[in-house]
Amino acid sequence: MATFYNRATLTYNNYVTNSNTVSGEILETLAVSKNAIDGTYTAGEDITYVIGLVNSGALPFTGITVTDDLGAYAFGTGTLVPLTYVEGTATLYINGVLSPAPTAPLTVTGITVPAGGNAVLIYRARVNEFAPLFAGASITNTANVTGDGLTAPLTAEETVTATGAPYLTITKALTPTTVTENGQITYSFVIQNLGNTEAAATDNASVTDTFDPIIDITSVALDGVALTEPTDYTYDTQTGVFTTVPGRITVPAATYTQDTETGEWVTSPGSVTLTVTGTV
Repeated sequence: MATFYNRATLTYNNYVTNSNTVSGEILETLAVSKNAIDGTYTAGEDITYVIGLVNSGALPFTGITVTDDLGAYAFGTGTLVPLTYVEGTATLYINGVLSPAPTAPLTVTGITVPAGGNAVLIYRARVNEFAPLFAGASITNTANVTGDGLTAPLTAEETVTATGAPYLTITKALTPTTVTENGQITYSFVIQNLGNTEAAATDNASVTDTFDPIIDITSVALDGVALTEPTDYTYDTQTGVFTTVPGRITVPAATYTQDTETGEWVTSPGSVTLTVTGTV
């Protein structure tokens, strides 16, 4: 709702007099909304956004332009954009009917919103290297609507937050790769956490491996601290199946730093190393 004020001026014989001031209100009949299908994000994930325009008036709105800032934020003397539009994903519906695909999905022009009708723009954007990932981080994305018949531009924004959870990966190495009979080998398992939350005991992380050939285990350690059976792990000498007790392995959260020159976020994963040594 917009309020306007107006008054008249009367001049005569070099005199000037003003009328009283009158006021009025313009009821907005075009409304805009913006929503993300999922309210959270992780690195490299696609987020689906929906921008809705609803016309409650008796006349259509024509020549409407919708722009989207993809979460742009100030950094130093410039601007960083944490989302990247996924080419070819934009679709436009007018009163539920699919319209020709927008040619410039983040600055869509020439939209008509029928009287008593609606227009919906749907597209996907990918989380890129300029998006913060630490716990509690967020991206606020703003849509702007301009065009004929609007008293003032309309805006709508949506905020998504970084997913608070561990994200684990594991790599395995063998030393040495060539061993004589009755020789000693060591399996090393590096477990990394790319997430912004610790993998705690309650996450029940566990490593299982079937050693072939079956080995005679002489030592097991987690980051150099000795583990014991069956408190920390189990091992079947008949099948070669080795399993750590769920929750015994915990992995610290990753840390995130933003490059002061480029603005790119760099992830330093939390990490632990499990070693199993034995003879073949």
